[in-house]
Amino acid sequence: MALFDTPVRRAVSDVQVLAFEDGQARPRPDRLVTEEPLEVRVAGPGQEPVAFAVTMRTPGNDFDLAAGLCFTEGALAGPDALDGIAYCVGPEQEQQYNIVTLRMRTLVLPDVHERRFLSNASCGICGKAALDEVDLRVAPVGAGPTVAASVLGSLPDALASHQRVFEKTGGLHAAARFAADGTLRETREDVGRHNALDKLIGRALVDRALPLADDVLLVSGRLSFELVQKAAAAGLTVLCAVSAPSSLAIAAAEHFGQTVVGFLRDGRFNVYTHPERVDVSG
Repeated sequence: MALFDTPVRRAVSDVQVLAFEDGQARPRPDRLVTEEPLEVRVAGPGQEPVAFAVTMRTPGNDFDLAAGLCFTEGALAGPDALDGIAYCVGPEQEQQYNIVTLRMRTLVLPDVHERRFLSNASCGICGKAALDEVDLRVAPVGAGPTVAASVLGSLPDALASHQRVFEKTGGLHAAARFAADGTLRETREDVGRHNALDKLIGRALVDRALPLADDVLLVSGRLSFELVQKAAAAGLTVLCAVSAPSSLAIAAAEHFGQTVVGFLRDGRFNVYTHPERVDVSG
């Protein structure tokens, strides 16, 4: 049997480990975050599905992930272009829970074959056309909200209280969107930080909540270039991370007009771009 023949379909997997502590080794149960491949296919009216991406993900919210990934990577124009999302059905009518197809209302152009890519859980999309291609399809964001410093300081604890799978495994990334007053709107978790954001954006797309111009984004790890461009595609103007941004992330945020807040933890933070959206007196 191949490694991925039997999908787990659970966010958490139970294992046995040999735990060494206080000079002694003891067998004990442990829990790991599940990581499995998801192939995303696209098809227009009368077309056979073609593969667009393969990503290593944590099972759960797969339709959100597929919609968000196709939207942030330019294969899906928006909710009006989406006709439906479904798991594929195998030759014996069994559900293929590691393959999702997006049905489009318009024909899928042939260049989708040229834009196929492998999305890695840790480093994002490999081998894609870089900044020029992104610049063509992602516009600068709007004015966005002004957020009080006290609200920013409250966001990490609010996110942590909703990281259900992280509590069980300690091995997961999260992305959340908040109102400017700190009200949590939505959160998603995944073994890949890019997937967590795509799940978040995909849910908003399906709910017809895009663009997210009035929301504040918080990610649980570092802020990379690709997270910035995905956030820009969704219209997000204020991006926060508990860890550091990269230099290219900062350059992209300046270009798209986004505010970047890094090292947001313990009531402290750094504002790297467009500080006018942060009210340091509040």
